[in-house]
This record gives sequence, structure tokens and C-alpha cells, in this order.
Amino acid sequence: MAEDTLTTTGIARHGAARLPSVEVDSFNIELKDDDGFLGDRASKGAFRKILDTLRKPLKKNGEDPLGKKSAEEIGKGTLDEALVGDDIAAAALVHGAIEEFAGELAYVTSRFLKTKAWADTERIVVGGGFRQSRVGELAIARTDLLLKAEGHKIDLVPIRFDPDEAGLIGCLHLAPSWIFEAHDSILAVDIGGSNIRCGVVETRWKKVPDLSKASVWKSELWRHADDEPTREGAVKRLVKMLKELILAADTEGLKLAPFIGISCPGVINDDGSIEKGAQNLPGNWESSKFNLPASLVEAIPAIGDHDTAILMHNDGVAQGLSEVPFMQDVDHWGVLTIGTGLGNARFTNRKKEKDKDDKKEKDEKKDDKKEKKSKE
Repeated sequence: MAEDTLTTTGIARHGAARLPSVEVDSFNIELKDDDGFLGDRASKGAFRKILDTLRKPLKKNGEDPLGKKSAEEIGKGTLDEALVGDDIAAAALVHGAIEEFAGELAYVTSRFLKTKAWADTERIVVGGGFRQSRVGELAIARTDLLLKAEGHKIDLVPIRFDPDEAGLIGCLHLAPSWIFEAHDSILAVDIGGSNIRCGVVETRWKKVPDLSKASVWKSELWRHADDEPTREGAVKRLVKMLKELILAADTEGLKLAPFIGISCPGVINDDGSIEKGAQNLPGNWESSKFNLPASLVEAIPAIGDHDTAILMHNDGVAQGLSEVPFMQDVDHWGVLTIGTGLGNARFTNRKKEKDKDDKKEKDEKKDDKKEKKSKE
């Protein structure tokens, strides 16, 4: 498509399976059982439901240590405080919910591991808003122990970067390496069911080429769920945010690349359209007449002296990509993002393949030298 050529000139296609550092083996798998989507059993909402179920009999007796508010109304900080507070009953209640939720997450994870796409997975990182709490960290650690007890040779670990920034930082790994040679930052967008976050991500590539020290220099957050905009209104606001960040980066003296990486829910087609999974976004983003990358290129045709290039991928993929520098000791790894639903992606490192080819080449050269020497 012409639109696709405009938005991804010189780089990979939207939703690409082959990226600079990894092969994306799968993403956004929707596993089902008799009760519906399995991911719904390991979402933030699922944890809150488990907690409220445990509180129900206590409420009848007026002995609920967490008070009258529903679990949905209780903040993460309050639950974290309950874990270490003086109220033993409250701590026990939250621990009980963690234990039950960990069992659900372990079951769902084991189902992923049984699929062909997730075979031989060695490590899984867990991101999403749920991870951003002590409750979430304990649930992840408990799930890891349960999986090991079941015989799975796998590590389940929390994502390293702040979940609010991981999706933005992961967008760096959508960009080709030539972008980093002349620029020190990119624009990144993380679109969610409630929020849109835009940021300028500093690569620090010249000091640390594996991008492990990349960081978000500046970001802006818009909670679109509160404003309930139209689709066109959401795009207009997104453009405004990006233009403000371009101006801020220029004022700061950053060398901003002519590239925008986008993290977005759903199955992303190679032309930048969204096949499915964008039902929580404002308006109909799955319409064949709507193409976000093309809309952004039309509004921001150039950054600096160069034409704007855009690459969009699934939000779970983007969040997982932030872990690329820290996954070089394994071949196959995945990401689960616990939020409104359960995002997922599985990766195979391309670097490993390159290393094997390099080793093979070195061994062949060594053999050639030995053969030459023996003939002499």
C-alpha cells in the first residue's frame, strides 16, 4: 500500500515478525477454555475479583479488615501497606488473594508453554500495571515457584523498567541501528485502553550500544478514558503531544531521529491497520478506513530535515522488547503483561544466531589455517 510505503520507508513493516534483535514468534495469542478467554483469569480485574470473593463472608459479619470499599476502589498503595501493616488480618487477606491469583497465573502460563509458539521458552518477564506494586511482585515470585514445582524449567521475573516507561523504551528496538548512528533520541508512543503516553527516549547508544541504559527523557500522559474523545479527536490530541515533544527536544539540543515508534493494543497488520484487539480505544480503530501511522505522517511529515518514518507494533511486544539487552543469555523468552487483559509475546534472539554463524566462520578459518600449515 502507498500508505505503508510512506510510513515505513527504509525500515521493517508494521507488526513485523523479524526485528533488528529478535524474531517475534507470536503475540496476542487468545487461549480459551469453557469459561472464555484464559487471559481473563490472570488480569488485574481477576485479582480484584479474587480479593472481593475472599472478603464477602467477612463483610457479612462486619469483620472485613479492608473496610467497605470494593477491591476496585482500593489503591495499589493501600494493598501494599496492608501487607506490612500492624493489621495481621488485613495482611493475611491480601496474602490469600496473592496465593490464589498466583495459582491462576501459573495455570495460564503453563497453558502458554504447551503451545507450539511458546515451546522451549526459557524465561518470561512480567510487565503491565499489576507488576508495579509489592502485591504484583509477590504474585509473580509465587507463580515462579509454582511453575518450578510443576516441573517447568523456566524463570518468571518482573520487568526491569518501570511498566509506564517499558513500552516507550521498547520502541527503540523497533528502529534499525542506522538511526542511532546520527541521532541520540526517538519519539515513542504507548497507547492503552485508558491512557496514551508519549515520550522522548534517549538511546545512549554511543556509550552503551545494547540500549540497556536507554531512558525516557521526557513524557506526557493523557487519560483519554476521562475525556471520551472521538477517534479523530484522539489522533488530534496525540499529534499535539508529539509536536510539543519535538519542540522540547529541539530546545534541549537533542538530536531527535526522524522516527516514531508506536506501541498499540491488538493485532497489527503490515500496512499499519489494526485487525482486532483495539476495542478499548476511543472510536473504531479497527476500521479499514483508519490507519494511525498514515494519519501521523500526514500531520508530522518531517522531523528535522528528514521525512518521518513510523513503525507500529503490538503493545505487549513493545513492552517485552525493553528487555532485549537483558535476555542475551537465553535463546527463547517471552513477556506477559498483566493489565486490563493479559498481553503476551514470545521472542527468539537473532543475536544468538549471528553469534553461532560467527563462531562457525571462525572455526572454518582456524581449520583452513591448520590445513595450510600441515601442507607446508
